[in-house]
Amino acid sequence: MKKWKTYILLSLILSLIVVEPVCATTISDIKKQQQQTQSALDAANSKKSGLEDKQDAIEDEISEMDSELIELMASISMLEDEIKQLEIQIQEAQKEYDAAKASEEQQYAAMKRRIKFMYEKGDVAYLQLFLEAKSMNDMLNKAGYVEKIYEYDRTLLVSYQEIQKKVAETKENLETEQSDLVATQFEYKEEQTSLQAMLNEKKAESDNYDQMIAQAEAEAANYKAAIKQQNAIIKQIEAEEAKKAAEAAAKKAAEEAAKNKNSSSGSSDDKKTSSGTDSGTIITSATGSALGKEVASYACNFVGNPYVAGGTSLTDGADCSGFTYAVYKKYGYSIPRNSTSQRSAGTGINYSEAQPGDIICYAGHVAMYIGGGKIVHASSAKTGIKISNATYKEILAVRRIVS
Repeated sequence: MKKWKTYILLSLILSLIVVEPVCATTISDIKKQQQQTQSALDAANSKKSGLEDKQDAIEDEISEMDSELIELMASISMLEDEIKQLEIQIQEAQKEYDAAKASEEQQYAAMKRRIKFMYEKGDVAYLQLFLEAKSMNDMLNKAGYVEKIYEYDRTLLVSYQEIQKKVAETKENLETEQSDLVATQFEYKEEQTSLQAMLNEKKAESDNYDQMIAQAEAEAANYKAAIKQQNAIIKQIEAEEAKKAAEAAAKKAAEEAAKNKNSSSGSSDDKKTSSGTDSGTIITSATGSALGKEVASYACNFVGNPYVAGGTSLTDGADCSGFTYAVYKKYGYSIPRNSTSQRSAGTGINYSEAQPGDIICYAGHVAMYIGGGKIVHASSAKTGIKISNATYKEILAVRRIVS
């Protein structure tokens, strides 16, 4: 249920959040907007991550509170059982106390009757008791009997009083213990109420983070959509510029062909093959260093030559990293041989700052930027060395070898 609520909330937020449409007309302006959008996306993702960390911390607190609440409820239940048991013991102690009290009262009443009888009869009773004795031994026995009766009464009375006192103390101790347990039970219930309130508050706070995380996700989704839209526009503009450049190159070639009908193409070790795109025009019109343009122009001489896995020959065949390696070697620059290592060569820059001669790095592939959103690269065994759009794949890095 909670997930469905989050999804519904996310849909509502997505419908409310509006990202400003792309209104720039140049690639440079769009890329600036794209950088701003990317920064906003990074901020939204960072915000989401921070909110999730805070929510995880709250969930941990909720889990701990749940455990504490369960232990507290168990303690209260155990206390209730102990209080009930003590109530039974107090009732039993009360019965024992009542029985001892009754026995004491009975013994005390019997002793009072005997004392009263002897008091009323006075010395005559004792004298008659002795006169009726048949012998001295009988008389002594009767005197001892009288003394034993008094001693018995006194001992029995003291015994009942001690039992009564002991039972009363036991009952009092039980009542004290019961009172302590009742107080503890009250405190536990107070703590339970407080803990339950805190738990409800934390759960509400966690739900609030659900909403904030959903909002951050919605913002990130909109920024991603904006970046995708910006990429599409960049590709569209690049395609239009490439088309215009190709048309201009074709027009220029036609004019030159008309002027030089009898000219023939020369041969050299550095083999050239037309790619359908005037790379010279692209390179010349691009911003960048003279050396970088020269390196890029030299690389374009080998368009149409074969792709050979593991090769480094610009004429007989090279793979992607072998191609860039061989071009820079021609100018006295030593760069790593494989594409992964070339991703760390030179100086890293943003694609928006790319200039002719820079190495464009992709996943498992490298190419050389020639300007105008174009690259020259050893593409595959089927297509060989060719010119392509730089954004035909996701760009991982751009490395500058020459300034």
